[in-house]
Amino acid sequence: MNRGLPVPLTRPLTRRPTGLTIAAMGLRVTLVAAARSSSLLAERFDDDRPLDEAGWYEVQQAAPALLPLGAAELRYCSPTPRSRATGTALGFAPLAQPALRDCDMGRWRGLTLAEVAALEPAAVDAWLADARSAPHGGEPLLAFISRVGGWLDTRPGDDDTTTTVVAVAEPSVVRAALVYALRAAPATYWSVDVRPLSTVTLVGRPGAWHLHLDAAALR
Repeated sequence: MNRGLPVPLTRPLTRRPTGLTIAAMGLRVTLVAAARSSSLLAERFDDDRPLDEAGWYEVQQAAPALLPLGAAELRYCSPTPRSRATGTALGFAPLAQPALRDCDMGRWRGLTLAEVAALEPAAVDAWLADARSAPHGGEPLLAFISRVGGWLDTRPGDDDTTTTVVAVAEPSVVRAALVYALRAAPATYWSVDVRPLSTVTLVGRPGAWHLHLDAAALR
């Protein structure tokens, strides 16, 4: 990550930033975090539970803002029950993608972080410290990020027009996609907070992604 000082506002730009042409065409991928299946404190690794009552309510509340995303040319979702249900409730009729499954957490699957930390504190420390480690016997974080990035890089697109894509995915998958697209250090994954039904958009093409933030409508 660039830790240099920001450019002063009084310093004029001498050239147009690179990458703008790439961002203007190719692919526009909007990731929607699935609605919740539990409270934040009760979240479990590699959880496959369906939406809870609060999750259904939140989908209904968010629907007016999210329904327009269903106009995307390609619509996908993680294969988890809550991702499928979220996409279906929003009218996306999404196609489940195995590559968008949650990280394989091995023997920790179904447990909360607090439960695992109480059982295997040293293993949790190793897992948090090294993206290549898999003390749970499942998938290393680095492999998970690479898998999600591979899916992102293989979306079909057109060099002359912008192909729009929407994907309802587990919050962990959205985090992995952001780390991959921004070419950030794997440890950045732990600094990304993805709330249920939040959205993020990536534009560009395979190997050249940019984070896109929509501006508020001007009046």
